[in-house]
Amino acid sequence: MAQTLAIPVAPSLSLICNSQSSPLSRTVSFTFSNVPKMQVQGLSIRCARVGGVEIPNNKRIECSLQYIHGVGRSRARQILCDINMDNKITKDLSEEELITLRDEVSKYMIEGDLRRFNALNIRRLKEIQCYRGIRHIQGLPCRGQRTKNNCRTLKGKKVAIAGKKKK
Repeated sequence: MAQTLAIPVAPSLSLICNSQSSPLSRTVSFTFSNVPKMQVQGLSIRCARVGGVEIPNNKRIECSLQYIHGVGRSRARQILCDINMDNKITKDLSEEELITLRDEVSKYMIEGDLRRFNALNIRRLKEIQCYRGIRHIQGLPCRGQRTKNNCRTLKGKKVAIAGKKKK
């Protein structure tokens, strides 16, 4: 005589435990109820991957290109003008349009190459010990900003100094 015990685990999941005469031979099976069935034919989710970055599908091309490091508003407009493409929503692009967009974006220095280029420039400034390099080493702004009140992102959190009291 098999006993069946149903325990509701979640609203859409129920656990059914079948126990037989032997306590060692128990089987646990999951049944899914009220789970919506996905229609494979109507499902069209595809990510557009341009320049090694997945750009959002539900935005216009000009805005979605800006998710790539090194592509801003003006460069995105320039790319679209160069390939004579309308500023339509990314998910409406055809395969040919995506290929031409990838080819045009690959002409520019973006993502890892750009980050590497900037890091090498900063390292060079640090090695030659110029003013900007010293400011980078000290973690202070190097473009002439004031440091008395601002630049907390570079300097870090405020550190209390013992023995200094306001009277």
